[in-house]
Amino acid sequence: MANKLINKVAVITGASKGIGAGIAKLYAAEGAAVVVNYASSKAGAEQVVADITAAGGKAIAVQADVAKQADIQRLFAEAIKAYGKIDILVNNAGVYEFSPLEAITEEHFHKQFNLNVLGLILTTQEAVKHFPEAGGSIINISSVVSSTFAPAQGSVYSATKGAVDAVTRSLSKELGPRKIRVNAINPGMVETEGLHSVGFAEGEFRSHIESQTPLGRIGQVQDIAPAALFLASDDAAWITGEPLFISGGLR
Repeated sequence: MANKLINKVAVITGASKGIGAGIAKLYAAEGAAVVVNYASSKAGAEQVVADITAAGGKAIAVQADVAKQADIQRLFAEAIKAYGKIDILVNNAGVYEFSPLEAITEEHFHKQFNLNVLGLILTTQEAVKHFPEAGGSIINISSVVSSTFAPAQGSVYSATKGAVDAVTRSLSKELGPRKIRVNAINPGMVETEGLHSVGFAEGEFRSHIESQTPLGRIGQVQDIAPAALFLASDDAAWITGEPLFISGGLR
């Protein structure tokens, strides 16, 4: 490894599994001290920390529901207590539920917007209080559904990710004078524990996605984490406000 994040501190929300866990492990391997946030999967978060420390890295697990402001404040209090600063924030925590138009409810809407959009904004609001004068990097995990491949029955979820892209662009302008870069990663379908839990990892839906993808397969966590490393590192020092589509060419 090139130690691209040496002496950096990264907070990664929703990092007990999937894309968040992959990013946490790669960041730690590149020298960052990592705060592995989780909402409910304590065992998963502790396993990520154990994997990192066994490889010689630094990490702690902190429980917090980032749809709740009090939890967010506690998350960053624990991060500062452990490491003294924040250089990188990855807003990875999110939820998705598909529903036909006639079945959409207030609960369905608010569950997704409260975490995917409001939670992202409030987490960023708290994080930037602890960034050094040298600035830092914020990476929002969005999706191809934000603009190019919005599926049927995914109107609310697609709307949340469209909002994430808009928030990314707006905050890049607001935080740029403070040397804080804000970018988004927009993955296509990625094979994670979450994908398996909702039954999309196999079957007709996956086959349809793969048939529409020029590279002919869905993504893996290792396809996403290196891009998050790039955006957090000095290699991306003049990149902000950008969505990076990692989707095998799916549009």
